[in-house]
Amino acid sequence: MSSLADKYLRGHKMPHIWCPGCGNGIITHAVLRAIDQLQWERDDIVIVSGIGCSSRAPGYLDFNTLHTTHGRALAFATGVKHGNPRLKVIVLTGDGDCAAIGGNHLIHACRRNIDITAIVYNNSIYGMTSGQFSPLTPTGSLATTAPYGNIDRAFDLCDLATAAGASFVARSTTYHANHLRDMIVHGLQNEGFSLIEAMTHCPTYFGRRNRIGGPVEMLKMQQEQAIPVQRAASMTQEQLEGKYLIGELHNQQMPEFCALYEQVIQKAGGGNQR
Repeated sequence: MSSLADKYLRGHKMPHIWCPGCGNGIITHAVLRAIDQLQWERDDIVIVSGIGCSSRAPGYLDFNTLHTTHGRALAFATGVKHGNPRLKVIVLTGDGDCAAIGGNHLIHACRRNIDITAIVYNNSIYGMTSGQFSPLTPTGSLATTAPYGNIDRAFDLCDLATAAGASFVARSTTYHANHLRDMIVHGLQNEGFSLIEAMTHCPTYFGRRNRIGGPVEMLKMQQEQAIPVQRAASMTQEQLEGKYLIGELHNQQMPEFCALYEQVIQKAGGGNQR
């Protein structure tokens, strides 16, 4: 990690704000390992975030970065990518930032299939603002805004992204750190909108309030609940009850938004204005 830290982190921004045992560092590390594996130039990369615990990550990363307003990361990222399609645009977002106030931006980014990779840090809770429930908080779980249990049904974010039109959708966990890196690599290589849901743990608000335990217990829970898609194919619905799938969940190539818009420019007689 030391070489990656020297290469990609803004040391003067340390120490970070994340709680001890938080999974955000594991996901951020996976992002850096994926970028390093692809050997992309730092100046070609733009990392965008909104508001939340996960959205603080770009402040620590030594790339072109934007820390934007709550829920608007994908809107800003769309502007960056549309303005300069050669850039590699990555969005780091959370379950509240992406699926709640940012949900409309998410479905339209998927629908357009614009070449952006969104990595969702899903810790099932609003961690930065004291533990309110989010659209991805499991039904029945406790939160500061659901002291007797959350009655809402949670989105399946990967199903939502697939239905909305994303061309690459995957899920992994902080327990499966190398697998998570691989899913991010595949998403970054996809020419279109990619969503990688990273199931992570918040021991401070979700784990403590729901009496799950600390980071170790929460990682073990990921190990038990996460089922690779290949293994799930031979399991019954009863065996899959209470589990979730990890791996590539959707991969279908389709026209990319910026490429289609370039064709519109050519048809309009404007030539290549990029």
